[in-house]
Amino acid sequence: VEIARNTEALEYQANTDPLTHLANRHLLTDRLEQTLVYARRAHRVAGVLMLDLDRFKNVNDSLGHRQGDQLLRAVADRLRECVRAGDTVARLGGDEFVVVLSDMADVADIVPVAQKILGALAEPMEIGRQLLSVNTSLGIAVYPRDGETADTLLQYADTAMYRAKADGGNAMAFFTPEMMRALTERLQLEAGLRRAIELGELRVHFQPIIDAGSGRVVSAEALVRWQDPERGLVSPLEFIPIAEETGLIVPLGDWVLREACTQARAWQDLGLGSISVAVNLSVRQFAAPTLDESVARALEASGCPASLLHLEITESSIMDQIEQAMTTMYRLIALGLHLTIDDFGTGYSSLSQLKRLPVTTLKIDRGFVRDIQHDVEDDVFVDAILTLARKLGLRTVAEGVETEEQLGFLASRGCDAYQGFLFSRPLAAEAMPRFLRERNT
Repeated sequence: VEIARNTEALEYQANTDPLTHLANRHLLTDRLEQTLVYARRAHRVAGVLMLDLDRFKNVNDSLGHRQGDQLLRAVADRLRECVRAGDTVARLGGDEFVVVLSDMADVADIVPVAQKILGALAEPMEIGRQLLSVNTSLGIAVYPRDGETADTLLQYADTAMYRAKADGGNAMAFFTPEMMRALTERLQLEAGLRRAIELGELRVHFQPIIDAGSGRVVSAEALVRWQDPERGLVSPLEFIPIAEETGLIVPLGDWVLREACTQARAWQDLGLGSISVAVNLSVRQFAAPTLDESVARALEASGCPASLLHLEITESSIMDQIEQAMTTMYRLIALGLHLTIDDFGTGYSSLSQLKRLPVTTLKIDRGFVRDIQHDVEDDVFVDAILTLARKLGLRTVAEGVETEEQLGFLASRGCDAYQGFLFSRPLAAEAMPRFLRERNT
């Protein structure tokens, strides 16, 4: 009896998630395969639902891991209540759950269950002294329509779940063949980007920034371009989000930093004056603990004076973790460089916070500049930003300046510098010296 009891206990441990007492990955695969064997024989439908809690990390960060664990247990209880006795609910780890709906008559029968799950999890749960409601992204793959094997269905449900997340979360998405094509393209793009970083297929182009008073080029923003041997020039809109998600943005960003500093030094050596370079920091780069070391190395290796480097940080990445951001910003300015808030006006920073930030420049988002003289609200908004910056002693750069009309408005309101197609498109590094000579002499 003792041996039987011990064997049973070991089996339970091997098949169960210790936190929620749901099936674990091992038992899930086993149950899903049994479900598929039955469905094949009886010509029935089976559904695999992959769930991921939206913004679960925020709960862990703000309330602590104990409360986070409590929330996961509450989610597990709600999921059990939404399904029938023969169905399987499993936890894969973290905040990822899988539900297997066995023995369904039709694909349409899966929809009400998925809706029931989304509704049940959105109902507030009492966690400690807090009432929390959970939004969930839910992806669905169906046997036999989408795939025949457990692995395929789990992969496809996962792909559909990411689509639901990309659509804003708190939603469900059924797997479609288009998603598979998009996934394949994405994986190829990711592999290509890794190769591009290793083999030096990336280029840095520079968009001149023009001083309003003198009309001279005083700075240039470094913009990464990818010249892929097969695809040609790949848009940053395609590859930067993938670099962000995979973490490749950190080595990519370090490379851009080094290239930008090297160019600023080269222009100085050519007798073109002190043209500073503005380099965008991605959210992940800005959060990396080694950022100041990377910046210091780039400055040292290139011999570029720190005063010629301007790091652009988006307003939202500062405001999300203001105290941590402040620490990082002070470490950076200790190196002697300048900080700019990029896309200003889109991150809703309060005035009291803005006053505390060690920045020298505000960059007005192109979205506001685009509708100058066409949208009264944008006129008022840009006017307010320029007045605010002047009172705080901050320099202003308007990006996306494309028309004389926009330029006239900005000039009349005292904007300090302009960047946009009206003056120049981004130029390859080798085209910059000529542009600088023509513009600045």
